[in-house]
Amino acid sequence: IPARGRRIIGPGHPGSKRQGTHPEGFSRPRGLFQAFDRQSSRGPLPEPVAGVVMTSLGLLVIAAGSLDAQVPSLSLSQPDSKFPEAFSLIMGLREMPDGRVMIADPLSQTLVLADMTSGTADTLGGVGGGPGEYRQPDGLLPLPGDSTLLIDLGNARLTVVAPDGSFAETIPMARAGPGGRPQIILPGGVDSQGRIYFQPFGGGAGGRIPDSSTVIRLDRATGALDTIARVGRPELKRTTSGSSGNQQVAIRIVPLSPQDAWAVGPDGRIAAARAADYHVEWIDAGGRVVRGAAVSYTPVRIKQADREEWAAQAGANGLRIEVSIQNGERQMAFSRGGGSGRQADTDGLDWPEVKPAFVAQGVWVTPEGEAWVQRSVPAGEPAVIDVFGPDGNLKRQVVLPAGRQIVGFGRGAVYLIETDEFGLQWLERHRTT
Repeated sequence: IPARGRRIIGPGHPGSKRQGTHPEGFSRPRGLFQAFDRQSSRGPLPEPVAGVVMTSLGLLVIAAGSLDAQVPSLSLSQPDSKFPEAFSLIMGLREMPDGRVMIADPLSQTLVLADMTSGTADTLGGVGGGPGEYRQPDGLLPLPGDSTLLIDLGNARLTVVAPDGSFAETIPMARAGPGGRPQIILPGGVDSQGRIYFQPFGGGAGGRIPDSSTVIRLDRATGALDTIARVGRPELKRTTSGSSGNQQVAIRIVPLSPQDAWAVGPDGRIAAARAADYHVEWIDAGGRVVRGAAVSYTPVRIKQADREEWAAQAGANGLRIEVSIQNGERQMAFSRGGGSGRQADTDGLDWPEVKPAFVAQGVWVTPEGEAWVQRSVPAGEPAVIDVFGPDGNLKRQVVLPAGRQIVGFGRGAVYLIETDEFGLQWLERHRTT
């Protein structure tokens, strides 16, 4: 990939799958989360990554007289703009002040600045492990001064991309945490001061898996860590195999089990969707909570189509973490969309009877300060979004076009992706105001 050459990302680029094959020889992961430790005796593995569970899209029937039956609804149809060429996997998108969008595609190993109007894209950086390079560009988050935080899974680091597209400082994603245990910083959001918000990995003492986790804020300038909120985890299963001299421990999410989801706004407030009774609350840095009313919903029973949809989406977007010990040194490797290429065995997994009210990690905070929460709905149906105001109460709903998924937001706009029969992803911009 040229360092900064103008290029079109289309059927001939490394991410093309026009013939039904996957780009760059990548294969799809077997399950949502896979972690391995080659050491004979070991501590608990990291917990599954919050944010890699991708649940089904569709319409959920609302109980008569519920709050959302009384709010206005907006059905998106024709996009304001559509990029003319396809991507392999859009995991990161950030709208820039001039209207262009920065896009990270980890499967094609590309980071581009795309103009939705002209249909062209400038490549940023190149593939590798040196300065100005990346191996699997993933998430993109806005930083002060129009800079961008790039999550580079392949190099296990966070990189600051300057407004001119040059690469600045880097931060390792793994570092020593409390008690010497490894701490992984996989950002779930940033605020207007550039502070990073993330959930820590790992279980409790003795390999115990707690039923809740924390949202931690990292001040990049001082290195200070603050606990901002506590959120409920999905149900997890811990299994052990092998002999005492060659033991393997795996921790897996129970698919479609209820869990809290959260996002952070520019002001640093956390929007948390609570799974227990489905309500949204805003939490500020001082711990003050503004809680909205609970929203009624009719649970969606899980059928075979829902299981298959979950497995397909987990395979397409799944995050893989590998932990190994070499010469006494613990090493971690991250990758997106790689693995055995086999879809998860849905019959071999534990399933709840019904889906939770909303999808895992289906919460976003828009530039206007609204909280968007994606409903859990039957497989194959259009996605329905509940929109909450700063008081935590439901104010309206947005229905996405069939087959679309949210990938990012801009001022008065939402960016959606449509995946075609070849697995290629097409980027659309829809106006919301």
